[in-house]
Amino acid sequence: MMREILILFFIGFVLGLIGLAVFNGIFEPKDLNDIEFKVFSIEKGWGAKEIARNLEEQGLIKNDLLFRIYVMAKGISSDLQAGDYFLSSSMNIPEISQKIASGDVYKIKVTIPEGFNLEQIDSRLAESGLIQEGEILAIAQEGFMFPDTYYFSLRMTPEEINKIFLDNFNEKINSELKEEISRQHKTLFEIITMASLIEREVRTIEDKKLMAGILWKRLATGMFLQVDAAPITYQEKGLPDRPICNPGLDSILAAVYPESSEYWFYLSAPDGQTIFSKTLAEHEFNIEKYLNNKP
Repeated sequence: MMREILILFFIGFVLGLIGLAVFNGIFEPKDLNDIEFKVFSIEKGWGAKEIARNLEEQGLIKNDLLFRIYVMAKGISSDLQAGDYFLSSSMNIPEISQKIASGDVYKIKVTIPEGFNLEQIDSRLAESGLIQEGEILAIAQEGFMFPDTYYFSLRMTPEEINKIFLDNFNEKINSELKEEISRQHKTLFEIITMASLIEREVRTIEDKKLMAGILWKRLATGMFLQVDAAPITYQEKGLPDRPICNPGLDSILAAVYPESSEYWFYLSAPDGQTIFSKTLAEHEFNIEKYLNNKP
């Protein structure tokens, strides 16, 4: 009887050690002090076996078998998704597997400032490693790449990236704005083209509304728009044939809701201030005062 008790005790002790080792292997990170994260890529068609093996080979987990045991026990083996993940050996198996099962892929943050044109957007996306230079230029439309902060995954195609820009644009330009544009007998393209001129010329929303009022008034009376940011407006009447940049929401709202005034002219002083004038004589005086430094 004593012998059997000892044997059972020994078996229990061994199983306890195995259980502790499994628990530690699963719930304790390989290196809790590791502060370095790396991009771990999972290809389409990979199962738990391939994923686990590569995690171990890249030093992210202690043992590939423990990873497979855990995802099988949790019932998430079939949920593991292809993509690029930002992982560290300071993460344990539950944390890593949950990130992969939820598709929480590594994303690159890209900020597009208001007033960037397509060439600038294309260059910024290429510098971020998301596209080859020129790929967005080939498919995107100037003026409709809404300036904002975006998060893109590494595997997105140029078409998918462009769609994210367009979806954001359509979200910002809501039905109320579109109805107002239609009520004014203008097209969205005309509004965006006007907003692009405003974006490149003045800074504040107040100045943008006043400038919009001036430009729409010039347009209605057949004057040259004479916008420095678009030299063609000194040579040809009317709006340019396309937007000159991608305007932000303030410029778009100014184009839709311009402020009427007695002003017909404006200029941008070196300090960024916008000087408005009612007459050509007043405008010429301001040019001498603010731009030619004459008292």
